[in-house]
Amino acid sequence: MNFHAHPLPATPPRVVVTGAGIVTALGIGWQKNAAGFRAGKTAFRPVTQFDVSRQRVKTAAEVDLPAQMPATLLSARQSARLDRASALLLLAAVEAWQQSGWEASDEIPLVLGTTSGGMPLGEAYFRQAVQTPRQHRRQPTRAFHYQSHSQGRIVLDALGLGGPVSIISNACASGSCAIGQAWELIRSGAAERVFTGGYDVLSQFVFAGFDALQSLSPTHCRPFDKNRDGLAVGEGAAMLTLETLASAQQRGAKILGEIIGYATTIDRHHLTQPHPEGSAAFAAMTQACAVAGVTSAEIDYVNAHGTGTPLNDGAEAAAISRWAGARAATLPVSSTKASVGHLLGGAGAVEAVVCLMALRGQWLPPELALVTPDPLCQFPLVTKPQEATVNTVLSNSFGFGGVNATLILRRRA
Repeated sequence: MNFHAHPLPATPPRVVVTGAGIVTALGIGWQKNAAGFRAGKTAFRPVTQFDVSRQRVKTAAEVDLPAQMPATLLSARQSARLDRASALLLLAAVEAWQQSGWEASDEIPLVLGTTSGGMPLGEAYFRQAVQTPRQHRRQPTRAFHYQSHSQGRIVLDALGLGGPVSIISNACASGSCAIGQAWELIRSGAAERVFTGGYDVLSQFVFAGFDALQSLSPTHCRPFDKNRDGLAVGEGAAMLTLETLASAQQRGAKILGEIIGYATTIDRHHLTQPHPEGSAAFAAMTQACAVAGVTSAEIDYVNAHGTGTPLNDGAEAAAISRWAGARAATLPVSSTKASVGHLLGGAGAVEAVVCLMALRGQWLPPELALVTPDPLCQFPLVTKPQEATVNTVLSNSFGFGGVNATLILRRRA
């Protein structure tokens, strides 16, 4: 497929979501996750995937994989070789695909966001190479499937797709950037439909790294709390089928929501620390609203990046307060990382699906762990389950390296 062979449309088409799949530690699928996020449940427990005896923190939000994967076009050999990252991604992909009603095609691009891909396979390769350097059994398979495009290939093979695969790795903004890239492909006329999302799996390398930086909370994750002391790590995946409104209407598809705005900016303040005033975050929200043609007064809920770290939440609180202006006093904000942890490259995609859930169900996801709101928050934080009128939502994702991404989604009846 040649993206450059399509003429630019005079008026960008509207882009809607017709399928959404989600996997988190709250459960597998839309129904279990919607129930969990709506109630503000948390899903943290002792880590079992690797040894954490030498770490300060010993909990994370692990996913319980099913005993049997859903039926797909994968061969028995491919199914037997599925690594954990591929399994998480495939579960989300199958749910979104089945919900969309799409058929196999060579004209559907796949755009994925991830930070670590099949990192556990890389870890296993390294351990064997160091401990038994002359033993090569399973090493070629690990080396191949460690690469993130291999997980994308699994999705293609499972669903009978042949479109181009793009992998975006923009740290913790990867999932949102992937969705934004897919949205722009459709808006530019390069594609009528795009399959997109994000995923990441728990790995010892990443977990130990965050722990060594003392970024993990030794108590519990509570974004925007005055006494917050770090983030919690989770794993999961989310996939969305995006298509033009005209395409969805023509085939009578159920529309879950519409993506109306996207923007990304770069914070050059520091490699891992955001600018204290959240200038790049402010710019991302402002630009996304300009693209969407809405103001902060029209936003009904903000799904914040909200990691639970002192520096991130302070900068984001300042950015949201500045961007929202007078609206800040009544604008509901929460971070669903309080429920499932930080999913890194998968976070933005999962949070986009949570926003769709809020739009469809007319409720706000709460943070039950929050005790004392940070005075920097000039906006109300959602601290208990509640119903609400939700028509337009904004979702933030910020990552190491200064990548800031904002998505705006709107409800469709």
